[in-house]
Amino acid sequence: MSLYGTMRTGVSGMNAQANRLSTVADNIANANTTGYKKASTQFSSLILPTTGGAYNSGGVTTDVRYSISAQGTFTYTTSATDLAINGEGFFIVQGSDGVEYLTRAGAFTAMDDGTLQNSAGFTLMGYEYSSTDDPTIVVNGFDGLSEINLSSGSLNAEASTTGTLDVNLPSNEAAGYVKATSLVAYDSQGNTRLLDFTYTKTADNEWEVEVTYDGTSIAGPIAMEFDSDGTLISPSPAEITTTAQTIAGAELGALTIDIAGSTQLASDFEVSDGDIDGKAASKVTGYEISDDGVVSLKYDDNTLVPKYRIAMASVQSPDNLTPLPGNVYTQSNDSGVIVMGYAGTGGYGSILSGALEDSNVDIAEELTSMIESQRNYTANSKVFQTGSELMEVLVNLKR
Repeated sequence: MSLYGTMRTGVSGMNAQANRLSTVADNIANANTTGYKKASTQFSSLILPTTGGAYNSGGVTTDVRYSISAQGTFTYTTSATDLAINGEGFFIVQGSDGVEYLTRAGAFTAMDDGTLQNSAGFTLMGYEYSSTDDPTIVVNGFDGLSEINLSSGSLNAEASTTGTLDVNLPSNEAAGYVKATSLVAYDSQGNTRLLDFTYTKTADNEWEVEVTYDGTSIAGPIAMEFDSDGTLISPSPAEITTTAQTIAGAELGALTIDIAGSTQLASDFEVSDGDIDGKAASKVTGYEISDDGVVSLKYDDNTLVPKYRIAMASVQSPDNLTPLPGNVYTQSNDSGVIVMGYAGTGGYGSILSGALEDSNVDIAEELTSMIESQRNYTANSKVFQTGSELMEVLVNLKR
C-alpha cells in the first residue's frame, strides 16, 4: 500500500466531510427561508485496482442533491398576497434580468407599481384572465406571460347593455289607464341614468310602453299584446330596444330590455323582476386569490373582477433542477422540460392565499449530520496524520 495513497485517501475523506458540512451550514442558515429546499451530500466510493498483491487505497467522491420535491409545512399569515402551493408545481417569476425562473417562495408583496414581488425581488407572472375561455398557454415555454399587476384596474366602470323588466299589467283597468316605473342604467363613464317606463292601456289585451330619459323618448311607444290567459304574445321577440344617447360627453349605449315575463292579470300593477347590468365607477379596495390561481380585484361596491390567472410550471424530475441565488430554479439537462399549466389542473397543486411554505429543513437532523461530519473529519485527519508519521519514519531510515 502506498503511503502517499493513504494520505490522499485521508484528504479525500476530509474534503467529502467538508462538503457535507457545507450543505449542513446552508440548510441551517436557511431553516427559516420561505420555500427553501434542503441540500444533502451523497457519498460514493472510489476504488483503485489492486496490483501485484498491493492494495491501492482509493477515496470517496461526493454529489450534492436537493430535496426540491419534498414539500414543507405551511405558516398562515394575514396577507392575501402570501402564496403557497399545496402539491406539485412552481410559481413562474421574472428576475430583473428579464428571465423567467421557477420558485416555491411565495412571500409576495404589492409594490408601488402594482406588481407582486417576493423577498428576493422576483416578480410573479401569469396570464390575463378571460371570462369566456382559459388563457391559451404555451406548454413548453414562457411566451404570453405578463406581470400580475394589482393596479391595472384602479378605477372601473361598466356601461349597461342589457336588462330585464317583467311587470303585471292590471287587466281590469279601463283603456287609458297609465302606470309608470323606473330602472337605473349606467353610461360609459359610470354615471347613473334613470330610465322611465310608462305603460298605457289602449284596448282589451293591448298596451303600449314607452321608455324615456329626462323627458326624451328613447324607445316607444311599443305595442304589447296579451292572449286570453294574460300571456304576452307581442312584440316578438319580447324585448325593448332603446336608442343610444350622448349625455354630457358620455355614451348611454343602446339597451336591450327583456320583457318576456310580463303578464296581464286581474291584479294590481306590480314589478316582478327588474334589473339592468353595468356598474358605477368604483375604486379598488382589495384583492382575492382563489385556490385555482385567479387573481380578482375587489371594488368598493363589493364586486370582484377577475384580472389574471397565475401560471404554474412543472418538470419531470424537480430534484434535478439547477438552484440559483434567490431561492429560484432553472431547467437542467436532467430535470426534463418545463411544462406550463394552472393550479388545480393536470396534477398541479392548489394555491393557498394567506399562507407560506416553510423550509423543509429539519434542524435536529442537520445537527446530527454536523456531529457525524465533525467526527468523521477528525478520523480522516488521523489517517492523514498517521500516513505522514510513517513517511517520516521511512525517510529517517537513511540516517
